[in-house]
Amino acid sequence: MAAVHGGDIYRNQVQVDFSVNGNPLGMPKEVSEKLHEAVAHCTEYPDPEHAALRRSVGVMLEIPEEYLLFGNGASELFMAIVHAIKPKKILIPVPSFLGYEYAAQAAESELVFYRCNEAEDLELGEAFLEWLTDDIDLLFLANPNNPTGKRLDGVYLRRILQICRQKSIWVVLDECFIEFCGNSFSMINELDMYDSLIVVRAFTKIYAIPGVRLGYLASCNQPLLTRIKRQLPEWNLSTFAQQAGIACIGQKKYLDESVAYVRTERKFLTDGLQEIGLKVFVGEADFILLYSEIPLYEELLQKGFLIRDCSNFRGLGKGYYRIAIRTRNENERLLSEIGEWIERNRAVTTGRN
Repeated sequence: MAAVHGGDIYRNQVQVDFSVNGNPLGMPKEVSEKLHEAVAHCTEYPDPEHAALRRSVGVMLEIPEEYLLFGNGASELFMAIVHAIKPKKILIPVPSFLGYEYAAQAAESELVFYRCNEAEDLELGEAFLEWLTDDIDLLFLANPNNPTGKRLDGVYLRRILQICRQKSIWVVLDECFIEFCGNSFSMINELDMYDSLIVVRAFTKIYAIPGVRLGYLASCNQPLLTRIKRQLPEWNLSTFAQQAGIACIGQKKYLDESVAYVRTERKFLTDGLQEIGLKVFVGEADFILLYSEIPLYEELLQKGFLIRDCSNFRGLGKGYYRIAIRTRNENERLLSEIGEWIERNRAVTTGRN
């Protein structure tokens, strides 16, 4: 399994990148300013304890700062978690983020995949609970999920956590896109109820800084945090990452505007794609999963639009694509290109018949 992600602008001629799920409003001005100021501190080592950042994030989340660990993006933290726990068997619902499988393979864990049913709109249901068996050591779960954008119902999620607590199953809950749904859906403030729960989040998506590489995890389990920390290198966060993270704290107006904007543009894109005749899996994140019998990736790339071909997602296949939410102008241009390409294909097919 190759860890292939979106955003390969380095080997493609791209005008607009719809393959990476970032905030279409771009990074906050204050974050950009802090990144420029950080240049003057490049002659100094960054704080290996991330004290100022940890303190700021703890205040923002209203949790003890001792619950927090930081990483060079969420991906480094996934890797550190599996190396710290050394789970023999890991359960992953699919389709889901490829990074979970990548981390699990690095720890040489046995992988078990629960395939979500398209007839149930690729959502988890009652049948999944039966897969939480005594021999499972760790569960990777995303809320909302990538690439479907589906958010888990709070009551259902707590049932999963209760079962996992009873069966001593570690739960890695990926909340990297939760801000787009609203923080009220996060489990970050219920950590004390589940000592087997590890919540992983990132600054990457909501603050539009994927190149900075900044993520964090939270858990109330201090012995576990100690084990995970031993798997992380010293100075794993650059001066740029720490300063950017601190600058992100307190950006409430920016967050509110971002969530509202993405919600509006997600509906605009969803309605437009459905009007064209494509199957859309309606979600709550800053991207949309769709299915098209007519191939889209290569044609759109020739026009300068890079989308995410999801054929390499376990549980999906040929014809599935993920499209990020961009600005209204960019979204309109993409809908126009997709609509014209599909109409040309229909005309050719009709002519052959």
